[in-house]
Amino acid sequence: MDDHDDHEDVEHGHDVEGLDRVTSPMQHYSMRQVGLGTVVLAIGLAVAFVLPLVAA
Repeated sequence: MDDHDDHEDVEHGHDVEGLDRVTSPMQHYSMRQVGLGTVVLAIGLAVAFVLPLVAA
């Protein structure tokens, strides 16, 4: 028995039609989402780098 024999009915790749799922590279970002991501990045960098330097 081949390892792939039990996956004959599995559909993936471009063969699947009608799925509602969309991956991120296919979606457009609004300016609000970009701004929010920038704020989250700035806070994360401050916590990771600035806070330890100030505490030292």
